[in-house]
Amino acid sequence: MNKLLDSFWRAVMYCLHLRVIALSMLPLVIMVALSLGLGYFFWDDALAAVRAGLESWELLGTMARWLEGLGLGGLRVVLAPTILLFLSIPVIVIVALLFVAILMTPAMVALVAERRFPLLQRKQGGSQVASLFWSLGSTVLAAVALVISIPLWLIPPLILILPPLIWGWLTYRVMSYDALVDHASAEERREIFRRHRASLLGIGVLSGYLGAAPSLLWASGAMFVAMAPILVPVAIWIYTLVFAFSSLWFAHYCLAALEQLRKQNAPSALDLLGRTAIEQGAQGDQKKDTQAFLPP
Repeated sequence: MNKLLDSFWRAVMYCLHLRVIALSMLPLVIMVALSLGLGYFFWDDALAAVRAGLESWELLGTMARWLEGLGLGGLRVVLAPTILLFLSIPVIVIVALLFVAILMTPAMVALVAERRFPLLQRKQGGSQVASLFWSLGSTVLAAVALVISIPLWLIPPLILILPPLIWGWLTYRVMSYDALVDHASAEERREIFRRHRASLLGIGVLSGYLGAAPSLLWASGAMFVAMAPILVPVAIWIYTLVFAFSSLWFAHYCLAALEQLRKQNAPSALDLLGRTAIEQGAQGDQKKDTQAFLPP
């Protein structure tokens, strides 16, 4: 628990570092440009497809006529845009996480190592290409879990539990690997995952709940649809900051765990060297004694 809290407040302080603030601008600019560009070119077609799907569903048609009878026909107008925006949220979250992992995490891990662990040896237990494939594979698994769990979101408590858990698992997989890819060997990385899996998953889940903060923007309903060109960039900015903070939290925790692991293994290595030297010395003495009894 002390290590979790220590790495937490250090990550908070590092978020105020000018280099981190500057690094967060690049994923933000790319994500906002990508979102607005896709919305400009494909929004009308996607909206028409959603409306066609809704009109073909008899139950929704009955509900729409019922709402019109109550004088709430305006809700039918915003239903399709709201559904389309809700469907785009998981895509925005996943792409934001990948952009932060690719564009920010290596630089932030280097910053943490430079300022806090300057003597920590880099064993290069992985590569950026391996990290990319690891992130993409984890993302595919998380996307499948999201799609499978969507029917369960209709149960009120589960919509507050399942998405943050899935985001947390994905964040844990991506960020913890990236935090150790340069400094830890493959064996050390697996050992840290084995020893600290619960704590790393806890950091991921907490980060997942922090990532749910933009849901307050979606909760504005029709107002969000009307102000989407403004609120979508704000939500992307919040996602970027949350994932940048998560990356720093994982970097501080994982590198501290790696340093502790090496300190624990150092006495064992020294003992092994000592035992080897003693055995070699004993063998040398035995050989000398044997030679002493041999005739010239």
